[in-house]
Amino acid sequence: MEAAVLESPSGWVPLLLSMMFEITSSESRWKSYFSLWPDFSGLHHPMFWSEEERNRLLLGTGVALAVEKDLINIEEEYNSIVLPFIKSHPRTFDPQKHTLDLYKKLVAFIMAYSFQEPHEDEDDEDDDKAPNPPMMVPMADILNHVANHNACLEFAPECLKMLSIRKISKGEEIFNTYGQLANWQLLHMYGFTEPYPSNTHEAMDIRMQTVYDAALQAVHTEEERKLLREKWEFLTELEIVGEEGDFVIGQSGVLTEEELYSTLKVLSMTLEEFEEYKANDGWEDDDEEQEEDLSSLDNAVIPKLKPAWKQLLRNTVTMRLKLYSSGLKEEEAALANEETYSQLSKRERDSLQVRYAQKLILHRLLELTA
Repeated sequence: MEAAVLESPSGWVPLLLSMMFEITSSESRWKSYFSLWPDFSGLHHPMFWSEEERNRLLLGTGVALAVEKDLINIEEEYNSIVLPFIKSHPRTFDPQKHTLDLYKKLVAFIMAYSFQEPHEDEDDEDDDKAPNPPMMVPMADILNHVANHNACLEFAPECLKMLSIRKISKGEEIFNTYGQLANWQLLHMYGFTEPYPSNTHEAMDIRMQTVYDAALQAVHTEEERKLLREKWEFLTELEIVGEEGDFVIGQSGVLTEEELYSTLKVLSMTLEEFEEYKANDGWEDDDEEQEEDLSSLDNAVIPKLKPAWKQLLRNTVTMRLKLYSSGLKEEEAALANEETYSQLSKRERDSLQVRYAQKLILHRLLELTA
């Protein structure tokens, strides 16, 4: 019965409640572990920045929006699930000690230091399948992350293993990997970034809606506007695009290649082409004029796309760049000047790394679609 009461979309509530109790108990067996993070002052997640600072430093990166959603969800979870449970167990919990502020800090702590065991059938698992709940593993969480890591975690039936993946020299730091994460994701979830060009997993998101908005700018008549809406609704029905969806662009090209390829293709169709496409429920023979498969949308392929596709992609990128408050040259100048860079605060440096990496990807797309 108690377990059902603690069910939540995050699946983190049981662990969070346990940690709230342990960290405020003078008799906790985990006291020495928690003492490594006094008042969690070492947590640098943007959720602890002021809203003004997030919007000023991270405008356009997607981090501020992600944090805003996090804070709403955390407060909702605390008020609707955690606080009622705390009040119903007054011998164990105290609302004056086990506060929303502490809850937020513990969410960030779990985000940065916990582990989640993958499903055994992870390669074939249903996207709707809930992930396993997080767990804290002291000692395993002491390793830092870099993209060019020399160790990795392995979940064995009887234990958790940290394995070297190459020779590690005496005195060399052992680095784990937290996954193939871009700097904006590292900052959001862990509170740090890798300085350029160390992070080989850099990527950034473009809202699917932005492609529609870019296409809308090119229409001139009500008939064209109506056709564009029909195309977008058709793509939505096929679950190729969605209101909250994103296209993901990496350093070597588009990572959500099938979705963006289909979107560019459909939105660039004439009325006759679209009617035929709809009649076949989105299926059609490969274009005979294209001798090679262009659907990969990597950096070598993008310049070979049809002119209308490239123009739509270019307009989308131009629109996406307008979300930032500064340009690429400003970021390059700040990074190139060691004295200026060293005088920046950690938050300013991390934000600069995020903005610069994203703008590099977008400007590369501009070059490829020229």
